[in-house]
Amino acid sequence: MSNAAVPSYSMLFEKDVDIPMNDGAILRANVFRPDAPGRFPVVMAQGVYGKDVHFADGWKPQWEKLLKLYPELCSNGSTGKYLRWETVDPERWVPDGYVVVHVDARGSGKSAGFLDPMSAREIEDYVESIAWAGTQDWSNGKVGLIGISYYAATQWRVAALRPAHLAAIVPWEGRSDHYRDYGYHGGIMSNGFLQAWWPKQVLSNQHGSGGTPYRDRDTGLPTTGDALDTPMLDGNRSDYPAQMASHPLCDAWHKERSPALERIEVPVLSAGNWGGPGNHLRGNIEGYLRAGSTKKWLSMHIGTHYESFYLPQYVAMQKRFFDCYLKGEANGWEDEPPVKLAVRQVQSATHRTEHEFPLARTVWTPFYLDAAARTVAPGEPGTSSHVGFDAMNESVDFTTAPFERETELTGFVTLRIWAASSTRDLDLFAILRLFDPDGNEVVFDGAHETTPLTRGWLRASHRKIDEARTLPYRVFHSHDEVQKLDPGQRYLLDVEIWPTSIVVPAGYRLTLTLQGKDFEFAGKAGRLLHNHPVDRAHEDFQGVTTVFTGGEFASCLVLPVIPAG
Repeated sequence: MSNAAVPSYSMLFEKDVDIPMNDGAILRANVFRPDAPGRFPVVMAQGVYGKDVHFADGWKPQWEKLLKLYPELCSNGSTGKYLRWETVDPERWVPDGYVVVHVDARGSGKSAGFLDPMSAREIEDYVESIAWAGTQDWSNGKVGLIGISYYAATQWRVAALRPAHLAAIVPWEGRSDHYRDYGYHGGIMSNGFLQAWWPKQVLSNQHGSGGTPYRDRDTGLPTTGDALDTPMLDGNRSDYPAQMASHPLCDAWHKERSPALERIEVPVLSAGNWGGPGNHLRGNIEGYLRAGSTKKWLSMHIGTHYESFYLPQYVAMQKRFFDCYLKGEANGWEDEPPVKLAVRQVQSATHRTEHEFPLARTVWTPFYLDAAARTVAPGEPGTSSHVGFDAMNESVDFTTAPFERETELTGFVTLRIWAASSTRDLDLFAILRLFDPDGNEVVFDGAHETTPLTRGWLRASHRKIDEARTLPYRVFHSHDEVQKLDPGQRYLLDVEIWPTSIVVPAGYRLTLTLQGKDFEFAGKAGRLLHNHPVDRAHEDFQGVTTVFTGGEFASCLVLPVIPAG
């Protein structure tokens, strides 16, 4: 329990509760609340993954891994019966005096209507649901939002609309920029996740689809609607993947699906994962930095994108935050330093607090590429050189000397590189990797897949920079027009490599790998791929890329070195 003075409540479960929308539609919710008189704070999630799909049914491999990491998950008061993917366990929250509300978004699960994920209508519905939850006779009028991924991305958006009764949010590993964090990395379409996500996690839960393999454990009926539902046709849903593919620039469609973060006023606890380069990591840091709230915290962790959410120490942190802002407890949360970091080691992490991000004491250190020696080092190379590679079949590595002493790198990473293409464009995939003294690569159990230290991407025709939002240590691209290349002409490209944290042991080396396609570990198929047949098949991306280094074409990797002590 979050507070020993609070009684432990038994739980009352109300299933398929109607929530009316302002256009006459009805959303269905599961409500778990203390079986006692009184008014209680609400923690809430609304999305398309099915409020009745048990974690173990819909995501069996992840469930088994979570149980292995946390055997007590279904003990000590929790049966695990009500655990749903990426949302809180009601049996661990209701006893502490919280109401848990899980809502099927319009067109999904038990909520009829047109299925249109990420749309403005979906977020307007969320505003209505929050208003409903804040005015029920069991509610104290304060609603907190919490959840992972989809259930985090929607929090940023709805909080920016400032709905009545919304009191705090906990977006756990969820994007905040629909274009840069998720749809297009550096202007390159990120389609791999989308292609798997759409049929498995969205269409399988479409209301009335009749095609779901999952059944409600409480009733035995299909989770997508009543048994008498007429199967919905394709015409009752958007074609979100096709829409994504038809918007290659950061236009009004993407902007409508991205929050005005500066409008967020409620307290924010943004939880990100260092192991998530390619999905969510950037969004949690960007959301924290740009949120307008004067009360905001950033917590960075490691591991898969779901395990930390359920671990006891993180559940305790979530409750302490909500105890402060939903219950009004003077529990010292507001005195907590605003930044909590899991600083990665080779096989673990150490935890510490900070007062800002990026860290004020960061020494932004350029490591210069040398094409002749294939090195990357603090000193500029004495001569100019260049190296070319077949964009779709080859790569080039630049490696540091063994680090002389243990060195922490925590923060943003930028690559400034001079490059040319034999065609009118090029895609640059930049991968920052770590190797031990024997040449073995150090890999990490990331949010979605085995991952190197971090990654970055840039389509050269998207090299235009947003000067107003670019900082000396971090580039921000506009992505609002295509500027093709003249074949053979050299161009300065600023590549945003996603933030990272690692303590590099003495004797270890960093390697920067550059190539023109996705980096994948041998024997491990990547999930977050950029291989859309329209976006990537053009001959412009199949030429020879040449990297220039030294002299007037100095290329460098800027690393966030944290001084010892």
